[in-house]
Amino acid sequence: MRTWHEMRGFPLAVRLLLVNQLGVNTGFYLLIPYLATHLGENLGMSTAVVGIVLGVRNLSQQGLFIIGGSAADRLGARGVIIAGCALRTVGFALFALGDGLPVLLAASVLSGLAGALFNPAVRAYLAQEAGERKAEAFALFNVFATTGALVGPLLGSALLLVDFRTSALTAAGIFAVLTVAQALVLPARKVEPSGSGVLGDWREVVGNRAFLAFSLAMVGMFTLENQLYLLLPDGAREATGWDGAAGIVFLVGTVANLAFQLRITGYLKSRHDRARWIAMGLAVMTLAFLPPALAPGAVPVLASALLLYLGIMIASPFVMELIPRFGRPELTGTYFGIFYVVSGIAAAAGNTVVGWAMDAGESAGRAWLPWVCCAVFGAASAGGVAWLRRRGALPAPAEPVREKADA
Repeated sequence: MRTWHEMRGFPLAVRLLLVNQLGVNTGFYLLIPYLATHLGENLGMSTAVVGIVLGVRNLSQQGLFIIGGSAADRLGARGVIIAGCALRTVGFALFALGDGLPVLLAASVLSGLAGALFNPAVRAYLAQEAGERKAEAFALFNVFATTGALVGPLLGSALLLVDFRTSALTAAGIFAVLTVAQALVLPARKVEPSGSGVLGDWREVVGNRAFLAFSLAMVGMFTLENQLYLLLPDGAREATGWDGAAGIVFLVGTVANLAFQLRITGYLKSRHDRARWIAMGLAVMTLAFLPPALAPGAVPVLASALLLYLGIMIASPFVMELIPRFGRPELTGTYFGIFYVVSGIAAAAGNTVVGWAMDAGESAGRAWLPWVCCAVFGAASAGGVAWLRRRGALPAPAEPVREKADA
């Protein structure tokens, strides 16, 4: 299989981080999609309290990405990754063992902080280890992450036949194994001082206007990507009348990702600049939301999912490759951290708008409204990246050094 062949071409550290991401997404999606049901039905909590617990977890992660990124730059990405996985182990175990609100809030904070630590640190470590093969490394990263996002819910559904605690303890066990594996195998790397304090690092990154503009332009990408878990599953259920239809969307997307991600990235990497492909990927993601808007039904929703996955496959590896090129290598983690803070908060606002459009469309008999709303988000992002590219505001990848031929 091409995936394994490409994987063997990278150093041990990269291979471990790819497997790590498979485990991270498997453990996360094994538990989190079923947490609200557990809190409401099994523990009898009100909708408001459930919202608080889930909101605390999300806020702890989205709001603290900058801490994880800075810690990776200052302390070394390896230690931050290990600490993040260890905290996620404890947090998920608390979800299994605790019934009271204080314990559940502590579990939410620890789980969110864990993600804030290892998400930017993993990407910073991967970018540094991959060298000039960042695009291929992040393409593989996307393959493993997507596979984990499919395996996790399937495994979670099976474990819930026993009970929620079994599911939560299994998720905690996965993160415990990842913690030990990284502590034993992941190589430590020398940390180069950035030459300024943490606040100075933040000021430098925030003062990079091109980077901030790019981060804001990516809001559409993250908003549309999140519809894999909101609008598309809802559309699949509405079109088929079957609750399991959402699983088909994930299955088709994962198969497409395994089959085409590496081919797409390899083909596009040597053709034109990366910013063009990011804009094109966003344009494809925009088109993905038009079939269900024009003709509701199961086939348009499936076509939407395939186009959305295709757009992500085109854009995502080059987005991840581009972020470290905005600044100094010593601040790679900080750039990833602030990127996820900016885009995460803005995408959360975008999801709120999509949710409103879903409710408004249902009540007014305008089923097309949320789909068109998503298309507008995508078009704005694609236009934003194209505008930045035309202005020359985006960094170009380093050109390989070529020896001159003898005359």
